[in-house]
Amino acid sequence: MTLLLVVSFVVLLLSALCSGSEAALFSVSEIKVKTRAEEGDSKAQALQKIQNDMSRPIAAIVILNNIANISGSMMIGKMAAVQLGTLQGVFSGVFTFAVIICAEIIPKTFGEKYSDPIAFWIAKPVLFMTWLFHYLLLIVDLFTRPFTKDEKPSGTLSHENEIRMMAHMGSSQGIINKNESVLISKVLEMDDVTASEIMTPRVMMTCLDKKLKLQEVKDKIIDFSHSRIAIIDDEPDNVVGIAYKNELLIAMVNNEYSKTLEEFTHKVKFVPEQATADKLLRSFQASRQHLAIVIDQYSGVAGVVTLEDVLEVMTGEIVDETDLAIDLQRLARENRETKVDLKKFEETDTEADVLGT
Repeated sequence: MTLLLVVSFVVLLLSALCSGSEAALFSVSEIKVKTRAEEGDSKAQALQKIQNDMSRPIAAIVILNNIANISGSMMIGKMAAVQLGTLQGVFSGVFTFAVIICAEIIPKTFGEKYSDPIAFWIAKPVLFMTWLFHYLLLIVDLFTRPFTKDEKPSGTLSHENEIRMMAHMGSSQGIINKNESVLISKVLEMDDVTASEIMTPRVMMTCLDKKLKLQEVKDKIIDFSHSRIAIIDDEPDNVVGIAYKNELLIAMVNNEYSKTLEEFTHKVKFVPEQATADKLLRSFQASRQHLAIVIDQYSGVAGVVTLEDVLEVMTGEIVDETDLAIDLQRLARENRETKVDLKKFEETDTEADVLGT
């Protein structure tokens, strides 16, 4: 009787270890494994090898689990028939119930809940077991590979929304703070935001004609709140470059009023309206310029976009003490709507004069 109980316990224990290990390997965080592997953790490196090809290690665990269950059940059945006689049926029912509870449900729940420590602990034994069953796994591969070759690896993120959800969950669980979660979401939006959405519209641009002398525009330059001024040739669609306000102020101090604005003009980048914020950021970094002229589909000037505009996609509005308006796009829309209303009013008023009312 003692031998029967010992064999039953060993079978249950072995089956429980297999079930818990399988659940832990499927539940452990791939990102955490990769991080620890890069830090030189040998257990994490072994676990990373398993995650790179989960089918073979899992198949090895399943084979061991079935060997334990099938051979163990046959052995226990024979022993129970000899030792228990008529009580064999009762013992079989109890043992079956024990397998379901103690070798399946509890170990898998435990393995999922404590996946990190368990997965790292069993990584090397599972790799050894995979090597041990190498030839048997080759045979299994022949039958399973046609059904699993296109299967996406476990833990792979398939959409930006999953990353946003992970950031939100990390914030709610206290792993990262709320501001970091919001910033991650904003960064993911950068390839969806175009230059036309964040630029300063043409009607709000600060621009001066290149032929003007410093003496003629000194008061305007002093009053300008922007640090960069678009330099044009006769009309706003002909932008030839930009001038820096600080250079113009230094020229005034040095009494260089006879110079034209063309002499202070620097080259400027031109970008299409469809350019996304992430590409603009890389462009600003590469060119070491913080301003670009936005061109519309007809090659006309639509406005200007700055590095600050791009950063505001991630951080929200950045306002300094010299900004007269927080949102220049909204201000431009309001000005345009006001002009439209005045035009309608003037048309109505003229119509009333004609009718003599």
